[in-house]
Amino acid sequence: MSKYLCNSPKINEATQEPENCTGLVALVECRPAPNVTCLRSNGTKYKFSGEEVGFNKNIPCRNVSTYSYKVAVALSLFLGWLGADRFYLGYPALGLLKFCTVGFCGIGSLVDFILISMQIVGPSDGYHRDEVEGEHRTEELTSRAVIKIYSFSSL
Repeated sequence: MSKYLCNSPKINEATQEPENCTGLVALVECRPAPNVTCLRSNGTKYKFSGEEVGFNKNIPCRNVSTYSYKVAVALSLFLGWLGADRFYLGYPALGLLKFCTVGFCGIGSLVDFILISMQIVGPSDGYHRDEVEGEHRTEELTSRAVIKIYSFSSL
């Protein structure tokens, strides 16, 4: 059982970030549960009623990606041999390498199309956006993607 309750941050519709983001964190107000006693820094004890703000909690601000999965797949399918998919996802070095080698003679384009369509490779900023049941969902890429890439490349 939690001994405090934090308010949900107000989300900016345009950026999908908390409205009070400063730098990489936003503050949300938290209220300790009723009858919780805290020891202040000056040594005095304070008993909360549950109505007053006890502390502010830092929550991370996300840099929401503007990359679209559908656009990335379409670029990979039609212009992958030019490296357009990698440029779009924020990998300019790989995009240039694919451009100079004509998509690694087509093999790299096929592999990238599979990796992007399976969402194993996403934007370089570590976030990707999917449309799920009409809503936009942002989730951080995890080490599972690295494991998938490793296991896929070892085939």
